[in-house]
Amino acid sequence: MKLLLLDQFSDPGGAQQGLLELLPSIRARGWEAVAGLPGDGELFLRFREAGFEAVRIRCGPYTSGSKSIGDAARFVADTPVLARQIHHLAASFSPDLVYVNGPRVLPGAAYAGLRAPVLFHSHSYLFPGVVRRLAGLSLRKCGAWVVGSCRFVADPWRPFARPDRISVIYNGVAGPESPPPAGAPSHPHTVACIGRIAPEKGQCEFVAAAAIIRRAIPGCRFVVYGAALFGEAGAQRYDAEVRAAAAPLGIEFAGWVTDVYSALRSVDLLLVPSAGHEATTRVILEAHAAGVPVIAFRSGGIPEVIEEGHDGWLAGSTEEMAGRAIALLTGAPSRLAEVSRAARLTWRRKFTLDRYHQELLDVMEGASLPG
Repeated sequence: MKLLLLDQFSDPGGAQQGLLELLPSIRARGWEAVAGLPGDGELFLRFREAGFEAVRIRCGPYTSGSKSIGDAARFVADTPVLARQIHHLAASFSPDLVYVNGPRVLPGAAYAGLRAPVLFHSHSYLFPGVVRRLAGLSLRKCGAWVVGSCRFVADPWRPFARPDRISVIYNGVAGPESPPPAGAPSHPHTVACIGRIAPEKGQCEFVAAAAIIRRAIPGCRFVVYGAALFGEAGAQRYDAEVRAAAAPLGIEFAGWVTDVYSALRSVDLLLVPSAGHEATTRVILEAHAAGVPVIAFRSGGIPEVIEEGHDGWLAGSTEEMAGRAIALLTGAPSRLAEVSRAARLTWRRKFTLDRYHQELLDVMEGASLPG
């Protein structure tokens, strides 16, 4: 089978990392693939290192979240160009399936005159409004299949796609190369937040929770892993805001980590204060695999991957998150160890990379068949 892979970013966010990890499984099935990516990010090199061709397409850059008038104007101007580029790519490669890894590419794919079926992988939630409707009408126009990373992000597409063409496939992660170390938590306790520095990831809320926790546990250590990505001025401003708020607390900023498990090995508790429109956020599954207990906001699709009180906890506010963290870190060490074991079992049962790839590639193969 031949795949045309289209992404809206070439910088390594969670959806892009998932696509990179899929490449060895695509090759193992004997499939061919060509990628179309915008910009000049790291993914071009990573695709080529994996033995796949990657070519440049026109898509953005646009701001995350609410779009400016300038964004709208650029999008209107870019879409016909993108559609022609996708058409030429498909004409030269003759794919059996076009895999779209982000909604910004959908209108271009819909108007590219494709003969191959289209599968849209929905990793994030789009708010009601013009952008969601445009993406939905694009799905309808090309009769696309949809894979949602959770029910929360899949459900908005149901008015635009046939019920039998919508699947929910939870993400999977590889897990650490060696089992996480057993034993007592570190002293002082280390509490972390991991992810791209952006408002939807909640680093400001992490800092606020850290201030509460530190008053109760003065020796606690706090670390932010991540960086502002995608070259957006808004993300850079948010990064500066987070650092200014964190400075009086002595919170450490460790930057972007390519091996998340090396970071998680020194973490006793992960806080995930994601915004209400977040999907399932990949770092929760990575924490499960590493046996690190998680306290996350009860946001978006997160309740679909955390079993409350068993392999993690859900919180409705910064204060509740901090309170749960204090109770856990000042309680019996056996409770942390118990949740750590449960989290790792959850990963083995539900969120391994092999399971994820098998389910996703099976859906892709089914979508490529005539009829």
